[in-house]
Amino acid sequence: MNDQGTLTQPVLAILPRPASISYGSGNFSLTHETLIITNQETANIGKWLAGELLPGSTLQMFIDKPSSNQPAISLHLDPNDGQFGQEGYALTVAEEGIELRAATPAGIFYAAQTLKQMLPTGSTENSSWSIPAAAINDAPRFPWRGCMLDPARHFIPKAEILKYIDILALHKMNVLHLHLTDDQGWRIEIKQYPELTKVGSQRKETIIGHARNSNAYDGKPHGGFYTQDELREIVSYAAERFITVVPEIDMPGHAQAAVASYPEVGVLQEPVEVATTWGIHPYLYNPTEEVLQFLRNILDEVLAIFPSIYIHVGGDEARKDQWQASPAVQARIKELGLKDEDELQSWFLSQIGAYLESKGRRMLGWDEILEGGLPAGATVMSWRGIEGGIAAAQAHHDVVMTPQSHVYLDHYQSNDPAEPLAIGGYSPLGKTYAFETVPDVLTSDQKKHILGAQCNIWTEYIPSVEHLEYMTFPRLIALAEVVWTPEAQRDFSDFCQRLALHEPRLTEHNIRFRPVATLTQEASFPLR
Repeated sequence: MNDQGTLTQPVLAILPRPASISYGSGNFSLTHETLIITNQETANIGKWLAGELLPGSTLQMFIDKPSSNQPAISLHLDPNDGQFGQEGYALTVAEEGIELRAATPAGIFYAAQTLKQMLPTGSTENSSWSIPAAAINDAPRFPWRGCMLDPARHFIPKAEILKYIDILALHKMNVLHLHLTDDQGWRIEIKQYPELTKVGSQRKETIIGHARNSNAYDGKPHGGFYTQDELREIVSYAAERFITVVPEIDMPGHAQAAVASYPEVGVLQEPVEVATTWGIHPYLYNPTEEVLQFLRNILDEVLAIFPSIYIHVGGDEARKDQWQASPAVQARIKELGLKDEDELQSWFLSQIGAYLESKGRRMLGWDEILEGGLPAGATVMSWRGIEGGIAAAQAHHDVVMTPQSHVYLDHYQSNDPAEPLAIGGYSPLGKTYAFETVPDVLTSDQKKHILGAQCNIWTEYIPSVEHLEYMTFPRLIALAEVVWTPEAQRDFSDFCQRLALHEPRLTEHNIRFRPVATLTQEASFPLR
């Protein structure tokens, strides 16, 4: 047997790379006569696997039936086997059969995804496929392996969200973070406040070119939102693939679309349009009890749709101009015994956090929630570098690392002049792959607060799904390996070899991507 730990040409292009893989002799022949044996808990995974292994076929499935001499794929669930953890698995391929073993259905599902990647790419009309004999033992490095999509700036249709979920699942990612509200659009139906989508989901036009140097607009309305039923469908589809959908309702800033819908919740209480340009806008929620109740009412409907323990409340880029200029807000600061506007934001978010806690949920926010005092029980998403994550972990708060320097996929990925317009920055594939999630400065106890990492795909300059996919892939796959594979097992050259072999699989899924052969690793990129 040849262990894949040696950095030679891999036999199989499995992404992310398993913790341990060794190869045997011979192959398993997958045919239309192959059985799939499951129990009740893994039956749905078995049905999914049958369609993935031989699309359009009708592989026979048996529940709790002992295998006969007929070749079989066995999904063996053992909740009492402690070696696998919550998401680990063992996959054994031999000439006589295939066995997937895990302690949880999630582990069985990830084993099935690995098995799928062991098949050759491309459709086949042959009666069988050959899968090389191998033994794989695998488990993720981190429990949070995420991707954020931003349909607020440019709306992403439901069908495309579902497609994204399939690709996340293929690479064993388990969190989809949806940025549902911002200055440029409100994308979630709230039945108690219908103007949020009637008004807030539509902007009259969009700026052309980069916001730094443009005064031109396209003159075309842009809008869209998800009904609650559509979001429930997304949540259910994701759950079947062991992905948690985390909603984000931004506050107290990035609130212009909400204020346009209900001016009374803003500081000025004056009409304003949904934003048509990018950047940081000054519209904040008014820090009154009435507005807090408005947000609680919204969250009640959000919680009824999303079972996620974590609810993201933003907390980022809240310009305090309107709070500073408002006599009523200044009086509120004094009334509450606070020092300044930063402490007011901390108080504001603490009220929301306490409400979420009363509902059995946990507040998640960008690292600005550290300013003015970190609300009790909050989990921090560190985006302005890793410093916020370090500070939060040292204060015994959980952290998701998502620094813009490495995992913001709206940044340029190449110095090719033909690259489409991006917000700026430079994050080539190798830089994303090199990201280390756990800072050395933390103690062993503090490191336990690092839940994992995620990439973020902001869509100010990404107006189409094709563009979105091009910016996402293959960098998302690089992060998938960062958060799954043991650090000592990662090697960029080896990753690129597997990625080149993996690209036809992306093509099969109708994913537009930047081929690894065209990606360069220059150290800088001129902003446009």
